[in-house]
Amino acid sequence: MEQENPQSASILVIDDDVRLCQLIAEFFQDTGYVIHAVHDGPTGLARAVEDSFDLILLDVMLPGLDGFEILTQLRRRSAVPVIMLTARGTQHDRILGLNAGADDYLSKPFGPEELAARIAAVLRRSRHTLTSKPESTAVGRLRLSAATRRVWLGDQPLEITSTEFDILDILARAAGRVVSRDEVWGMLYQRKASPFERSVEVHISRLRRKTEGAGIVIRTVRGVGYLLAEEDAQLKADTQ
Repeated sequence: MEQENPQSASILVIDDDVRLCQLIAEFFQDTGYVIHAVHDGPTGLARAVEDSFDLILLDVMLPGLDGFEILTQLRRRSAVPVIMLTARGTQHDRILGLNAGADDYLSKPFGPEELAARIAAVLRRSRHTLTSKPESTAVGRLRLSAATRRVWLGDQPLEITSTEFDILDILARAAGRVVSRDEVWGMLYQRKASPFERSVEVHISRLRRKTEGAGIVIRTVRGVGYLLAEEDAQLKADTQ
């Protein structure tokens, strides 16, 4: 089945289900996506680290090394976008994956069209550099470059994932005002959020830890959304 896809991408699938890997490769064979598949954890980690991919599809239950450990080790070296695939679709497992640095999480079984949509959304975010955006955004000691999709804390680079960059970029450009949860979700995933979906909250929590000392606060405004502001400005607002 031919899918519309204007850009090519090299995708690594790390999954011990050989038939599933074959089906994914067959579905995307005419799309411009080049699918590479490996079927155990150690080999998958080695390929992910040594070779260059635009995106990785990573199963959780793998022989030799599970997907959570692969992702944890990978995030020490790379910000390549990762979508986790697993039959363990509990909220606990989703949060584990997102905390480890996953960009999205897809529960098995899934349809090929949904997988295609998730891949397209993650790739679109990782490649997104609209010329209408200012070249850089600065709040407190935090500086973001839209052109390179990099973040600095003062003059030190900050290691963040593609999805974390997008959330930080959305909030930094709206610094000082509340951005609704649905607005953040829609910009990230181009689909409506379930009221029980907590992936954005997990990414926000990770960003709070990573931006400590940046002179900013990222607040959750209960029932509304999220607010990023300079610490001094927020302190003054809180005391008024």
